[in-house]
Amino acid sequence: MDVKIRSTTILGLRKKGAIAIGGDGQVTFGDMAFKQKAVKVRQFEIDKGIVLGGFAGAAADALTLFEKFESKLDEYEGDLTRSVVELAKEWRTDKYLRNLEALLALMDKRHSFIVSGDGNVIEPDGPIISIGSGGGFAQAAATAFMKSTTYPAKKIVEKSLQIAADLCIYTNDSITVLEAK
Repeated sequence: MDVKIRSTTILGLRKKGAIAIGGDGQVTFGDMAFKQKAVKVRQFEIDKGIVLGGFAGAAADALTLFEKFESKLDEYEGDLTRSVVELAKEWRTDKYLRNLEALLALMDKRHSFIVSGDGNVIEPDGPIISIGSGGGFAQAAATAFMKSTTYPAKKIVEKSLQIAADLCIYTNDSITVLEAK
């Protein structure tokens, strides 16, 4: 059975020294929504501060990758950039990991990265990062809020994910947001 799994909108941003990342809770398999309150964001504490992450794709695969990422953070003493690059290299070349289907969004106060299993590591130019089926909707909303309001990072993420939930059928309004100041 070849059923495409669609699940998630993840949105993160940096604003005035704070970072926030959030995700919806819906997990969809084919044309059925199986779970409404999945938590797809995580905080990693390191000596240099906080790294926030979110995932889109298969949950078990993403959790495996989060564990790998956390070990890379430990190995490279909290250096987010180096940890992300080394994770992508291992993910792409390891015969077991390369079959994992997920996208990761990882960020700290200075950098944001999207990491995929085909070896891509993308560092967006601006302060906003998004992945998943509703990522474009959430990013558009966040861009508008950043330009037109004085909302803090966490509130922008919450409101933008609510907008994505109204527009994307694979995104719901059971939202989890993590913030680090």
